[in-house]
Amino acid sequence: MDRHRVLVPHWVQLVLLPLTVLGGVAVLRAAGPVVLLFTIAGLIALLLNPFVTVLRRARFPRGVAVLTVMLSVLLVVVGVGFLLANPVSDQVSAFQRNVPGYIDDANAALADLQSWLDRKGIDIQVKDEGETALQTLGARLSEGSGELVSFTRDALTTLVEASIALILTVVLTVYMLLYGERIGAAVRSVMPGSSDPEDDYPARIQSAVFGYARGQLLFSLIMGTSAGLVLWVLGSLGVFPEGKTYALLFGAFYGFAELIPYVGPAIGAAPPVLIAAFSSDPLDAVWLVIAFTALQQVEGHIVAPTVFSQALRINPLLVIFALLLGGQVYGFIGAFIALPLAAIVRESVSYFRRHLAFEPWDLGRAREPEAPPDAEPAPPRCPECGAPRAGDERVCPGCGTELADLDAEAAAASTAPG
Repeated sequence: MDRHRVLVPHWVQLVLLPLTVLGGVAVLRAAGPVVLLFTIAGLIALLLNPFVTVLRRARFPRGVAVLTVMLSVLLVVVGVGFLLANPVSDQVSAFQRNVPGYIDDANAALADLQSWLDRKGIDIQVKDEGETALQTLGARLSEGSGELVSFTRDALTTLVEASIALILTVVLTVYMLLYGERIGAAVRSVMPGSSDPEDDYPARIQSAVFGYARGQLLFSLIMGTSAGLVLWVLGSLGVFPEGKTYALLFGAFYGFAELIPYVGPAIGAAPPVLIAAFSSDPLDAVWLVIAFTALQQVEGHIVAPTVFSQALRINPLLVIFALLLGGQVYGFIGAFIALPLAAIVRESVSYFRRHLAFEPWDLGRAREPEAPPDAEPAPPRCPECGAPRAGDERVCPGCGTELADLDAEAAAASTAPG
């Protein structure tokens, strides 16, 4: 049976297009957590797919290759956890035992400040309020770093939701890896471009994300190790002695904080600086601020340009915009995945600029107003300076150019063969 296709008029298309866009935005907003899970799983799949590709080239079946990669990731995570568990737990326990001493030193500093204010006749009470806040903080730190506390209903609900989200993310990642070839083929079928393997859109996106993640992990490792080494050296020299004891703990925290661009260095340096500020020798906090400032200068002028020279080629203003937008939409997780997504957007824009050309709009050009029929012709002008001249003048009165020679050259040029 012959079926006739119905022609959709232009005005219907113009009405349906914005309605479709608004409907898609509404669905994405309603399904925000689902979109976030798929986005995180997609980024993880892009990071792991190169390893699956390597195993595929070694003639591994795709399912076996995916299983091997996932088990390898699990073994690496568990191995790193075992390596860091004992040193970090020892330092956390030592930090817990020393919390009361830090609180006592801070109370003594508050008492000295209150005495100075009283001697100067300044009616400001900081001792009582400060002692209460410090005692509360110390109790929370001691309890929080000790044995596990009982979960409240909200905490248990959050734990269950996080566990389900983690399981779903792993499952989605596995399925995306299993169907990676089909997904890539579907993307290639709708993308413009050549058949050149070096200009393959899925491969370019994967390379952008993988390069960013590799650079970010290397950057965090370098900065975390450098911060721990700086604290250990300062502690060995007698400046902030706790730095030598907790070098591994503070260095690991500083490296993790570096995963948050721009504000990460300040967050990573805050714990040791605050502990030094409330210690018996607050001058150590000044030396720590100087040391971390120097470390950040090395980070900004040497380490970051070297590591991210190929990983993230995005204008800093766009980087800040992406971080703020990600944090506004999905909080910490949104800010965490904002830069990989920005790398994908940058690579997509570069790809489309190479393979797409927009048809120009024929808006017409403004024309010079035509002179009325009875208007007098414009007087001749010197071709050199533009000054008006009489028709019989041989020399321009403005610049002294011989007009006869120029007129002859212009006439010869107009009659020359093209």
